[in-house]
Amino acid sequence: MSNVFVPRQTKIVATLGPASTEPAVLERMIAAGMNVVRVNFSHGTAQEHIDRVKTVREIAARLCRDIAVMADLQGPKIRIGVFANGSTTLVNGQPFVLETKCDLGDDERVGLDYPELVNDVKTGDTLLLDDGKIVLKVKKVGPSQIHCETEVGGVLKNRKGINKLGGGLSAPALTSKDMEDIRTAVAFEADYIAVSFPKSGADMYMARELTRAAGGHAFMIAKIERCEALENLDDLIRSCDGLMVARGDLAVEIGDAAVPAAQKRLIRAAREANKLTITATQMMESMIESPVPTRAEVSDVANAVLDGTDAVMLSAETAAGKFPVETIQAMARVCVEAEKSATISLDTDFLNRKFKRVDQSIAMAALFTAHHLEVKAIAALTQSGSTALWMSRLNSGVPIFALTPEEKTRRRLSMYRDVRTVMMQYETEDRELLLAKSEKALLDAKVVELGDLIVITIGEPIGKSGGTNTMKIVRVGEHIGLLN
Repeated sequence: MSNVFVPRQTKIVATLGPASTEPAVLERMIAAGMNVVRVNFSHGTAQEHIDRVKTVREIAARLCRDIAVMADLQGPKIRIGVFANGSTTLVNGQPFVLETKCDLGDDERVGLDYPELVNDVKTGDTLLLDDGKIVLKVKKVGPSQIHCETEVGGVLKNRKGINKLGGGLSAPALTSKDMEDIRTAVAFEADYIAVSFPKSGADMYMARELTRAAGGHAFMIAKIERCEALENLDDLIRSCDGLMVARGDLAVEIGDAAVPAAQKRLIRAAREANKLTITATQMMESMIESPVPTRAEVSDVANAVLDGTDAVMLSAETAAGKFPVETIQAMARVCVEAEKSATISLDTDFLNRKFKRVDQSIAMAALFTAHHLEVKAIAALTQSGSTALWMSRLNSGVPIFALTPEEKTRRRLSMYRDVRTVMMQYETEDRELLLAKSEKALLDAKVVELGDLIVITIGEPIGKSGGTNTMKIVRVGEHIGLLN
């Protein structure tokens, strides 16, 4: 099994939902360039998620494509309760009360799904409702009531979210629902689990331990949505396998103008630590209703690509939108065009770098050699995918092909920037014979031609995970005769 070669480095994550449930639609989404499916536990039932993942994997197997699955936990959504009439309209200057013991709201008050909010706010704090569309200033806090004044009014509907400007809400990152959803994610063998609203590395360690206890081995993605996450970024990076720049809630907490700089900082920090990055939220939101993106959305996706993100993510566009396939096609086109102007500064990137592991040193040597020798491809024989990950952290301008017999590794590698996967059974401990098999696998995948120069990394003894210790420059075809 091998992925069809496409000249696109950046991967596309698409959220599953009612608009992307039918097998025919999913098949077209895969053909359009989807690399990872996102299962959003904020919506739907466990069985719906299990069924959708099963369908995706069946289609991917038939199309000989490796598609990763990312389970996205809901996290502690802090929301208002419900109104007797479904909504109310607030005007500037109007008093309004958030009350823990209110069953049905009216024009003067509404209940809270998170009663602990009264302990997290004080007079003078600013509360942002419905992604910042409604702004309330806290005037007084009682044992069960938060008395506010409306600074920015509008229509407020049932169960809209609440954020505190500047952060500081104490809700734990993992709820009882998240713990149950982790077990569901393990049941359908999620390749990645995204943790919502983590504040520190401790939240990520807990999610990882719960996943391992359930028998799962998914990589852990920390969604950066809180001010505290930015303050504890180094701790979070150490504890996770990748970051998601979740720009919705983050923008509400730090202000929308601060998000672009935060995005660049997060992507840069993650790449320097050899971690993955996903850029998310409203990337092509207009395509929920429109068959073409806005020019601003095109620029947004392109900038994320130029920032070096591993993946760009679609949410409602593919989960509930009218044009899920067209959205993926549009995003793929933008990624390809943006990548043409990406800067290659490999020599500068190597300055002042030191490596403690042999396999990481080999990966960096392969990058340097491939770039300066102008080879056609880099081929990493890998069990775990670590060598390919390290290679993909720097832009050498040379495509990276991960040759591995491990299906789970191939799926996981579908998220890595500039890495394509090729299935190859090792079935030998003879290095020269394995090189011949590698050349043939790349030829069969139609990504190289006879006579092309490639760089191959390999580990001895053969088949040992984390044992990459050899780099070889090979001209395609010189070992093929060993297979006869």
